[in-house]
This record gives sequence, structure tokens and C-alpha cells, in this order.
Amino acid sequence: MQPGPSQSSPEIDPGEEHKPVEASAGHGIVPAIPSSSKSVRFPLRPGNGSLGTKCLVKANHFFAELPDKDLHHYDVSITPEVTSRILSRAIIKELVNLYRQSYLGGRLPAYDGRKSLYTAGPLPFTSQEFHITLLDDDDGSGSERRRRKFKVVIKFAARADLHRLGLFLAGRHVEAPQEALQVLDIVLRELPSARFAPFGRSFFSPDLGRRQPLGDGLESWRGFYQSIRPTQMGLSLNIDMSATAFIEPLPVIDFVGQLLKSEIHSRPLSDAERVKIKKALRGVKVEVTHRGNMRRKYRISGLTTQATRELTFPVDEGGTMKSVVQYFQETYGFAIQHTYLPCLQVGNQQRPNYLPMEVCKIVEGQRYSKRLNQNQIRALLDETCQHPRDRERDIIRMVKHNAYEKDDYAQEFGIKISDRLASVEARILPAPRLKYNETGREKDCLPRVGQWNMMNKKMVNGGKVKSWICVNFARNVQESVVRGFCQELALMCQASGMDFAREPVLPPLYARPDQVERALKARYHDAMNILGPQRRELDLLIGILPDNNGSLYGDLKRVCEIDLGIVSQCCCTKQVFKMNKQILANLALKINVKVGGRNTVLVDAVSRRIPLVTDRPTIIFGADVTHPHPGEDSSPSIAAVVASQDWPEVTKYAGLVSAQAHRQELIEDLYKVWQDPQRGTVSGGMIRELLISFKRSTGEKPQRIIFYRDGVSEGQFYQVLLYELNAIRKACASLEANYQPKVTFVVVQKRHHTRLFAHNHNDHNSMDRSGNILPGTVVDSKICHPTEFDFYLCSHAGIKGTSRPAHYHVLWDENNFSADELQTLTNNLCYTYARCTRSVSIVPPAYYAHLAAFRARFYMEPETSDSGSSRSTRAPGGAAVRPLPALKDNVKRVMFYC
Repeated sequence: MQPGPSQSSPEIDPGEEHKPVEASAGHGIVPAIPSSSKSVRFPLRPGNGSLGTKCLVKANHFFAELPDKDLHHYDVSITPEVTSRILSRAIIKELVNLYRQSYLGGRLPAYDGRKSLYTAGPLPFTSQEFHITLLDDDDGSGSERRRRKFKVVIKFAARADLHRLGLFLAGRHVEAPQEALQVLDIVLRELPSARFAPFGRSFFSPDLGRRQPLGDGLESWRGFYQSIRPTQMGLSLNIDMSATAFIEPLPVIDFVGQLLKSEIHSRPLSDAERVKIKKALRGVKVEVTHRGNMRRKYRISGLTTQATRELTFPVDEGGTMKSVVQYFQETYGFAIQHTYLPCLQVGNQQRPNYLPMEVCKIVEGQRYSKRLNQNQIRALLDETCQHPRDRERDIIRMVKHNAYEKDDYAQEFGIKISDRLASVEARILPAPRLKYNETGREKDCLPRVGQWNMMNKKMVNGGKVKSWICVNFARNVQESVVRGFCQELALMCQASGMDFAREPVLPPLYARPDQVERALKARYHDAMNILGPQRRELDLLIGILPDNNGSLYGDLKRVCEIDLGIVSQCCCTKQVFKMNKQILANLALKINVKVGGRNTVLVDAVSRRIPLVTDRPTIIFGADVTHPHPGEDSSPSIAAVVASQDWPEVTKYAGLVSAQAHRQELIEDLYKVWQDPQRGTVSGGMIRELLISFKRSTGEKPQRIIFYRDGVSEGQFYQVLLYELNAIRKACASLEANYQPKVTFVVVQKRHHTRLFAHNHNDHNSMDRSGNILPGTVVDSKICHPTEFDFYLCSHAGIKGTSRPAHYHVLWDENNFSADELQTLTNNLCYTYARCTRSVSIVPPAYYAHLAAFRARFYMEPETSDSGSSRSTRAPGGAAVRPLPALKDNVKRVMFYC
């Protein structure tokens, strides 16, 4: 019987020959790589670590009791097809309201907004068709509301196996039953989805905290993140505070005024302003205000090129034309004031409707998903930056506010959520001792609470800068100030242990910011006219930039690294004017590694006391892929790989970069083979080139590879491991027959929502000065994976807000690291980051790869257009990506990205 209707509503140059590490080169036998996720298993945890001082911390994980219910999965199909989750949810909500007690047997189903519906126990049918009628919202016009009819078919699909989930949590089953986890996630999202605005895994509302203006017509809304996770303590609900940007519900004309930061009530717009408005407003929903209570809503599709006063449209089949101004006057009695402004276009592009800006208001609750500017990012970070004590308080308040124990869905499915933060055993790993040069007053140092300084110390290996130049692009910095700054910087580099020439090759030059390429190339050639006859190279360029320098920084780096082949150090005007010892010392650290020096090394590395690293030649890689900003729908993604070039110290890293397909996470250029007309099959790729470079600089070939891979989400673990481990294997085999060093592959994650808090906020011995847990705090129990080898490590001291620990997950380990060995190595490496005298939050090779990938975005040719994309590559499924221009050899051998 059918229910009736409702009654209501790289950079490797392909032409370059790559020589093998040893003469007996060949394509050796590549060991078998698991061919699919079915045949690969991530390493099991090799026991828990024991090193360090034991302590207790709290984590924003809440124990969730596994339900003792029989969960059923049903497929949902809606006709006509619905693409909006909001509409899909409204249809199913109406169906449940009408038929819960009859056809649904009293069950309250949980719906994912797409094609799946779940119940605690079976429905009284295996397949059933429903007819649902929804009424459109009342738009205040008094006219009859439109009825929309839908056919909904609900069909039994499968039973969700909670028994297997229980076995997995107990460590007796290796693979997580994803569907069972998905059901529980959907059930716990039902209530907040109805109360708040859902985006991704977070929920936002103007009622969850104050709105804060972000500038340019945007505001921040507070919200919370929620995810159910399998952990060693059982099921855990991870809750964290968050904030994001929404478009302010302003009259469009006010939004445009804020966006352009100028008065627009009495002047026409320039073409550049029109393009800016079009980009900002495309896709935004507005409601009209010129018809009293009738508030019809429209989505903006574009902006007219003509002013409102010039716009006409046909009003009948005979082609009679009427102006927009006349139409609004006659039809609504509305006199348009701002006739010189363009109209908004709504509806489809073939037959657009015109709406004057002044009759439209932005509808509330629209998340802004495009790129934020620097000021907006700063304002949003200020809004999300909370003292750990305050963040902990807000998380607990949010759990109680959601009242999971009173949630109809949680009760229906038998899910119970604790309202107390998980108490977790942790350990604080000791800081490593750092070695400096023997000629300094302090030959080594032991950092305190994650930091130290350069007083009385000299760099362990000072680089040489025999010839350098300075170009000043900041108009407000006088020549005498520039000279004084350069002199002080040279003295600081000398005092820190560098062989640094006191005077530049040529006096500092002022150049206009809009002539950066011409100025740099001219000054470089002038310098080389002096140095060339002496067979000397230019070692360094110092660039002084305005504080707000737009594209100037990127242009300078591109010209230096791609065209001229020199490293550069940029300084902002505020640094020049301030010019204190700390600023100068920091600049010296960066300059030293850019010219091939080393700032510090681990004492344990020099004395060969690092297990599985210093006993035999070991290379440490860092790899990352950065994707274009939202809204840039065709720009390439940039992959970067760095690798240590010294051993046993593992401190100096060479880097390579490569453009690849838009939003492609797998690194395509790790290993590649191509056919050369003269030489036949040629091997190359980033891994191969960096292995060769390691052999050149150390005289050894690596016997171990440790590969830290940044930026991979859990859903991509298998795919990335299978592809990239295979590429590493092939790169090694291409160098020498049977050359297969042992590989450890570790994913580094920062984009997670686990936060660790001091167990007692009144105990100042358990916190750093910012109220965060102490640097070196490691957790590998309770909130970690039930069986696999992962850990959370907070390796840095907090500065502001709540520290985010890094999450390390081992996906492959032929070197058989113990928990203590890998945790200690990772923590100790965090003290070797070259750009500052602080331990950093993620392991330096991963950090360097991120910096190199970010730098490479400046190398792409800009192609700004009206469509909103700013850089060129293939469209999805299109032709090949345009490769990045090649870095000069002398640049890629040093840490140019620092």
C-alpha cells in the first residue's frame, strides 16, 4: 500500500641526463609493492614509549558508549533529482513527520542528506515508495505558495556491523568498519544539523558567540567541530571550537562600499572595481526589499557591464523595449537613485533578470568560501585564538549545550556521550643538546622550554659571503639608514661566525617597486662587471621592501632564483627601522643556511648516538603538496620535496619543486621515465635527483630512508602510500641494480582537531608561559589509534592561543623503529629548524617542504582574468600542466626557501 501525498508543507629538466650513483647502473629488480589497500597493512604499534617525565593531560575527546542496537542501512532515491542537501533534508523530515508512527514503525531514522538513511532496528518493509509535497516558503506576497511534489523510494541496503566495530576497538580486528563509524557520525550530526548551519564537519551559528567584523563586508561566526573517532579508549567524540567567515547580511550597496573601501553613492565604477564586485558577489543569495513584505530570494549570476540607466529589456513578443529605471517606477513606484551603478544579474545567463543594487539585501547565513585577504585572516585568527583554559571551558560548554544525553537521535540509537574531557597519560621528552662552533664562548646549549638564543654562540658552520649587493624598494627608507642597516647586518653575520664581507660590491641602490625585474637584473650585471674579471660570483642580494609589498616579494624571489641564480634576503622597513640585535641575529640565521652554512647540529648526531640514523648513512626526506586557494579553479597544485644532504648531522636540506594537476595530492614527479631520441629510456624525478645529490655531498649512498609526508588526510593514506612508496622504490632501483634502502614512511598532520590541555591550570610547573602544555609532550595511548603506530607530539612552546600538537602516523616501517626511537628523533629534529632559535611545531623537513612549495607559487606566470582564476595550468581532464621554470643549480643545492 502506498502512502498518500502530504497535506502540508619539477623541477627536473627532461633534457638533463641523470648519472647513476654508481657505475653499475641499471634498472634493478624493484621489490613487490602491495598493489591495493586490501594487501597493505599499516604497521602495528611497537609498544608504547617510556622515555621522558610522566604526566597527565586532558584531551578534547569525549568517551562514547558503543550502542547495543541492530543498525540498518537504507538507500534513498528522490525524484525529481535534488542536489541541495537542505531540500533533501526537508523532504525526509516531512516524510518522517507524516509517517513515523505508521509506515516507519515508530522509528526515527538518521539521514545523511544524500542517498543513505539509517535506523536502529529494521523498518516494516524492504522497499517502499512515498509521495511528499512541500510548500515553498511564504514570500510575503499574499499569493498562493507553490507546491512541489517528490517521489521518495526507501529500500533496504545492508546491516551495519557494530560487532566488527567492537572487535576493531578492542584491537582484535585490523580494519575499521567504515560504515558503522559513518552511521554513528550521521546520527550524532542530526541534531546540530537541524539547529546550526553545517559546513564540512563543523556547525556555525550567530548564537554561539559574538559576531566579529572581518572587513570588506565579511563577519566571523563562532562554531564547533565534531567527529566520531575510533581510539584505544573506545569510541571518542572529538569536539573543538572553530570560527569561519560569513558574508554580512548587508544591503548590497553597503557591502560594495565596504568591499571597495570608498564612497560609491555618487560616481560610476571603474572596470577593475566592477570585476572585483563580480568576483565577490557571484553565487551569493540576495532578497529584494522594494516590494514590502514580499522578500523573494535570488542567486547572483553576474554583473551588467552597462550602468542601470542604460539597461533596457523586451517586455513583449513584438520586441517593445523598456528601461529598467522606467520599469521599476511604473511597476513598483520605486525611483532608482543610483542609476550610474551596474545591475546585479540573477537567473540563468541566457535570460538574466536585472536587479538594481539598491533593492537587494544579502541573505543571512552564507559562508564565504573564497580567499580571505591578510587583514581578514588576521582578524579571524584573533577571533579563534583562545587561551587554553578558555578553550577548554568553551568545549565543555558546547558538549553540555548540545545535550547529547537528551538528543532524540542519540537516545533512539542508544549512543551515550560523556561530558568530561578524556584524561590521558603523557610524557615530556627532554630537549636535545645543541652543538655550536668551538670558537664561541658557549660551545653547546640545552634549550629551556623550547627556546634559546645566539648570545655567546657561533654558528657551527659559518657560510661565506664574499660579495653582496643591496637594493632598496622602500621610498621612506633614506640611503643613510640603508647603509647603516647593511653595516650592522654584516657585523652581526661576522659575529655569528660567518665569513661575511663588510662592504657590498656596489653602494645600495634605490629602485621603484614597479620596476623590480629591470632593477635587479641591471644591478646584478653591474656587480658581475666588477666580479667577472676576478672569476668571482655574487653570493647574496639583500632586498629592502615596504611593509605592505603586494607582489613585490614574490617577484624578487622569482627573478633571483629563476633568472639570476642568486639567493636573497628580504627585510621589511619595520625591521630596518627597529634594527635590534634579535632581528639582526634572526636574519643572520636565514642568510647562513641560504649560502650553504649550518647554524647548529644535534650533539647526539655528531657523537653518533641517534638510533637508526647515525649508525649507517641515512637520508631524511620531507614532502608536501600545496593546493590553490578556494576560488582558483584551474591553478596547479605545487609539490615540493626536500632531503638532507649531510650525514650524520641531518641538518642541511636541498629542495626541489614541481607543478602538477589542480588539487592532485599524489606527488607525480617523485620518479619519472621518458624516452629520449638519442639515449633511449631516461630516468629522473625528485627522489632520484636528491639521492644523487646526497651521494655527491656525503660520498655515501643512503642505506636508510626516513620520509616525512605532510598534508595527507586519513582518507588518502592508502593511496598516497601505495603510489609514493612505489616511486621511491623505482627511483632507487634506477640508480643501481638491487639498490633498495629500507624505508620508513610517516605522515605528519597539523589539520586535525585534537587539543591537549594541562591537567591542572593552577599548576604552573606543568605549563609554559602561554598556559599550554610543555614542549616535548607526547601522547601515544588512549586517544590514539586502537592498533596502529601513531602519536601526538607537541614539540614547540606556545606563543599565543592553544597549541596544536602534530599527529604522526607511521604508514610503512622497514627500519623497525621503536616508539621511543621515532618519537625522540622527531622531537629532537624539531630543535634543528634553521630560521629561529625555537623548537617548531612540525618536523623541519616537512616544514621546509611546505616553505619550498609556497615559494614555487611565485614562479608561475600570472594570468589574471575576469573569471577569477589567477594562474595557468590544465583544466581538469585537459592538457598537461605547464612545468615550473627551472631553479638554477647553485640555488637548489642550498636552503633557498628559508
